[in-house]
Amino acid sequence: MALDSTSGEQITLAEAATLTRAFRAKFPNEIKASFIGADNIMLILHQEDCIGIRIYNGYDETERTMSLVMVGVDSSGVDMTSGVILDRMIKCPTVCDLTSALM
Repeated sequence: MALDSTSGEQITLAEAATLTRAFRAKFPNEIKASFIGADNIMLILHQEDCIGIRIYNGYDETERTMSLVMVGVDSSGVDMTSGVILDRMIKCPTVCDLTSALM
């Protein structure tokens, strides 16, 4: 499958809620969500030839929790590992939107 700047697709709130509910049921003690600021996302997206972001699942041995690692992807579908790589997002819990339909 070819990657481009339109890869991925929108889903409905109902589909998203089903996915997040299933995750919480299967992994009740894991991080429910992570927040990262727009400025940091733009650091990745504004790199030359960056067409999107790949998100890796990681594990933080110190905190003993899941961790997301974000890296830019170039037009050849290659991770831009010599560029900006992001982690250490704000995790839920403890900073959560308790009113969200995704909780």
